[in-house]
Amino acid sequence: MPMSRCPVAPTFAADPTAPVPETLSYSFTLPSALASPALARAATREILKAHDLQDMLDPALQAVGELTATAAQFTESPTFYLSLRYRSSTLRLIAYDSHPRHTQPHLATACDTRRRAALRVLACVCRACDGTWGFGEAREPGGGTRMWATLPRASAAAYGRPSGRGC
Repeated sequence: MPMSRCPVAPTFAADPTAPVPETLSYSFTLPSALASPALARAATREILKAHDLQDMLDPALQAVGELTATAAQFTESPTFYLSLRYRSSTLRLIAYDSHPRHTQPHLATACDTRRRAALRVLACVCRACDGTWGFGEAREPGGGTRMWATLPRASAAAYGRPSGRGC
């Protein structure tokens, strides 16, 4: 019986194109640890710089910190997930944690109140940047909660400046 050879894996040349805002698309699984928000902010800082979006650093880092701190606090698993995307001149940040949405109305209201309080700075940043934020049931098979923030570039770039708005 002749020996068959394994097929040779195709080689793909690395894309030499420098990162641009429109190619920003990253996802992280982070440990449910106190250090994770700082790690997420550090990674986000470098990603935004690499994609020439440093004009959005202040509100983006604040939003990432708020989302990841809340996810680390609420998750019931050893990890949580963070996604960063840039589409249509808007930075989209999404954090998923494993905390299930409550079916009992009083528990759901109490839990939503706690989560909303934990995200009050995020709400302020998004409002100042003409963005949106929120949370709800995760659509992924594992369930849990999805939290998000959107930051339009033009208004996020003016965040905290005398001519821009702040909280």
